Amino acid sequence: MHANATTLTPDLLLRMNAYWRAANYLSVGQIYLYDNPLLKEPLKLSHVKPLVVGHWGTTPGQNFIYVHLNRVIKKYDLDMFYVAGPGHGGPAIVGNVYLEGTWSEIYPNVTQDEAGLQKLFKQFSFPGGISSHVAPTTPGSIHEGGELGYSLSHAFGAAFDNPDLIVACVVGDGESETGPLATSWQSNKMLDPVTDGAVLPILHLNGYKISNPTILSRIEPEELDQFFRGCGWTPYFVEGDDPEKMHELMATTVEKAVEDIKRIQRSARTNNDTSRPRWPMIVLRSPKGWTGPKVVDGLQIEGTFRAHQVPLLVDAEHPDHVQLLESWMKSYKAEELFDTNGRLRPELAELAPTGDRRMGANPHANGGILLRDLRMPDFHQHAVNVPSPGAVDGQDTLVLGKFLRDVAKLNQDQRNFRVFGPDETLSNLLGAVFEVTNRQWDARQQDNDEFLAPAGRVLDSMLSEHQCEGWLEGYLLTGRHGLFNSYEAFIRIVDSMFSQHAKWLKVTSELPWRRKIASLNYLLASHVWQQDHNGFTHQDPGFLDHVINKKASIVRVYLPPDANCLLSVFDHCLRSRHYVNVVVAGKHALPQWLNMDEAVVHCTEGIGIWQWASNDQNAEPDVVMACCGDTPTLEVLAATSILRHHLPDLKIRVVNVVDLMKLQSASEHPHGLNETDYDSLFTKDKQIIFGFHGYPWLVHRLTYRRTNRNLHVRGYKEEGTITTAFDIRVQNELDRFHLVQDVVDRVPNLGTKGAYLKQLMQDKLIEHKVYIDQHGQDLPEIRDWKWGHSK
Repeated sequence: MHANATTLTPDLLLRMNAYWRAANYLSVGQIYLYDNPLLKEPLKLSHVKPLVVGHWGTTPGQNFIYVHLNRVIKKYDLDMFYVAGPGHGGPAIVGNVYLEGTWSEIYPNVTQDEAGLQKLFKQFSFPGGISSHVAPTTPGSIHEGGELGYSLSHAFGAAFDNPDLIVACVVGDGESETGPLATSWQSNKMLDPVTDGAVLPILHLNGYKISNPTILSRIEPEELDQFFRGCGWTPYFVEGDDPEKMHELMATTVEKAVEDIKRIQRSARTNNDTSRPRWPMIVLRSPKGWTGPKVVDGLQIEGTFRAHQVPLLVDAEHPDHVQLLESWMKSYKAEELFDTNGRLRPELAELAPTGDRRMGANPHANGGILLRDLRMPDFHQHAVNVPSPGAVDGQDTLVLGKFLRDVAKLNQDQRNFRVFGPDETLSNLLGAVFEVTNRQWDARQQDNDEFLAPAGRVLDSMLSEHQCEGWLEGYLLTGRHGLFNSYEAFIRIVDSMFSQHAKWLKVTSELPWRRKIASLNYLLASHVWQQDHNGFTHQDPGFLDHVINKKASIVRVYLPPDANCLLSVFDHCLRSRHYVNVVVAGKHALPQWLNMDEAVVHCTEGIGIWQWASNDQNAEPDVVMACCGDTPTLEVLAATSILRHHLPDLKIRVVNVVDLMKLQSASEHPHGLNETDYDSLFTKDKQIIFGFHGYPWLVHRLTYRRTNRNLHVRGYKEEGTITTAFDIRVQNELDRFHLVQDVVDRVPNLGTKGAYLKQLMQDKLIEHKVYIDQHGQDLPEIRDWKWGHSK
């Protein structure tokens, strides 16, 4: 498209260009300067930071974008904020947030004067200061600019259920090469123009990564245009390096994109237009390191990969570069931009929006301000009737699905709760939610489709864990609630995304101006012990190990043993704030152990002795049988039943763990048991046989400081294939027969009875193997087992 010469008046063009120069000047100052912020005296090496680090290449382009978004915000009174996708573009956003006044409001010591400029510059990439990328410390940000790939999915998550919001998402052309970002262009098929806001992607095509060209910058313009049109977008191109021409073109293009968004929404909301819109996007092609040094030491800098980080080394080994830096900074003519006190001149300051319309002050970017409590149903209404332990079977996630259905129903008018997952909501037996809502889907529909609609509370129509995680994070960060349900093995795909979100929560919890947001809730089903038809590829409980590496103040891990415990745990998780809650639950029919009143007490405590399964009430236990997870609980109780039948004099204590972090010391985790309470449960010296859902060494890791070292953990140890449910337990030696043998091997003085029992268990293992090879299913005594009836 061609620039309309009347989009900007000559005066406005001059002032916008001056504002851009001011942002560029602040950006260079942040990267380099320790002192002398307005260059009121000749620049010296002592004015430069001893260690200069930062990224210049993306920064001037982002400054350019920011000033143009400011203009349309003011013209149209837009509710808009900025997601900075390119890595390490911190100087741009920090500088612009400072220019608009938000930074000084949040951090009053960084004043709008020369002293404030000096602090602004010094803090950047300096010990005790701020990082070189957009971070939680940056007002207006919901997106950490460290690891690349998630900007666009975060932007869509923010836009869901925010009909008046436009999220301007700047995508780096290096970032665009990541798998998550490449997939996220398809998110436009999930956006409802009636009930959701809009995302305006701006692909910042400056040509280079750290030392390589970018793919999208090197394909033919026609191919690039066809790519985005094929993804369902209407791309508008802004290309060049002449500031005056680029300002005109950008102003016209941004205005056209805003008008397109308004037209699409008006057509859908007023005229009931149900056709899928082709949302606008902008491709900004500008030089890497625009307006920076063009040639240094005979090497071209601007427009090359050399502009990516620090384009000009200024240190004792390059003393002549001090003059080059001074010339570069003076090219922005700071004396025309700031008064003698260092304050931005009024005619430039008025270009920025005011109040909450400033992108750095937009309430959506500090989502806790907007957070409203969920309306919660009474989970007791979904209780499984358990007349006695193990008397009935139940499918835990099937029960939970009905509870989540009620959560969705109660919060329909608030539109602040969603279920996310990669096409696994039905597979994980949460299908009850479709009784009250649909999957959100704005692409074409066919007659045999189920539960698809332009608006819905479930986003599971895209088979990408990355998108589900990114959408949910964006949704939570802007003040809403939700959960991510996934197969346990494949949640590992978002290991790194979880890490980044946990880091965000940790840092924001230390910032008094950041409000707490709703917790990130994971429901991991189809877990490691329920893969009899999928086998080895679907077995990996290692997400638990990964999660507990993060800050103890942030992470929580729950393994409820039955449906009533799952209901109690999930009610707690949905009410919680500023945590990552990981809940592992099964979907296959398993015995139910506790009635609802017992479950609430047990889950509130997080760990406890199951007296009904124990026989040590009047004496010291000979062995502690501990369990954590639904399947380990079943096998430990089955082993206990066998032991009590064959060795009636053996004193057994059964301890069940719901809250995994109870095992850790109270000095290391806020949920951890103190030493006295731990010892009262597990004793100081008795043998502990522990059946655990995940990798055994995780329990050892959590308990390594405890007094009792007689801990023997059975769990998953990378054995599996296409086989029966019980045989997976046998292969990993978590089954009841192996557990009984463990007790015989480790508890002293069991004598002849112990020897005969161990032989019986070995016989059972052989019988099991012969039976499944012949019949293709587990032994009847395994399939039909009930608590209290083992022999």
